[in-house]
Amino acid sequence: MSDYQTALAELGTVFARMDDTQVNAVIERLAQARRIVVFGGGRERLQIMGFAMRMFHMGLEAAVEGDMTTPSVGPGDVFLVTCGPGYISTAQALMGVAKDAGAEVVLITAQLQGRLSPLADLILHLPAQTMADDQGPAKSSVLPMGSLFEGALFVLFEVMVLKLKARLNISSDDMRANHTNLE
Repeated sequence: MSDYQTALAELGTVFARMDDTQVNAVIERLAQARRIVVFGGGRERLQIMGFAMRMFHMGLEAAVEGDMTTPSVGPGDVFLVTCGPGYISTAQALMGVAKDAGAEVVLITAQLQGRLSPLADLILHLPAQTMADDQGPAKSSVLPMGSLFEGALFVLFEVMVLKLKARLNISSDDMRANHTNLE
């Protein structure tokens, strides 16, 4: 089996173990949110930034934490966090700020026992290897470090876009109308 086939097979096992009812619960929360602010660290940030862009294309008020145009959050808002390893200090601090402001906190993680889980109002478990379990006997992926989780995030977010489009009755033409013309 080639490295490509192995990586694709590993991604398939992630989604075979995932609970789609959790995805649907997150979709419902996002569909009802007044505004959505997303956060991820490192390479996870790249994936969630792409998801924020697609939500913007769907006409949702979506922003990436740390951007100069990020609005404040409060009641009716969702703070969507991805943290595969289950803990980074920045995520913990920001989740606390969002909760204190009255926003709902949604966490996507591979490590349900991580220190961030108790801070979340809703958790989506994405069962993929991260840097928390990429060494020794726990290592299960041919991909380095947290790459399996990050690749799974890309696929997850693309499927979530499909689900949001259906839930909100948004067409591809609607999305294209919100795409930049400054390219």
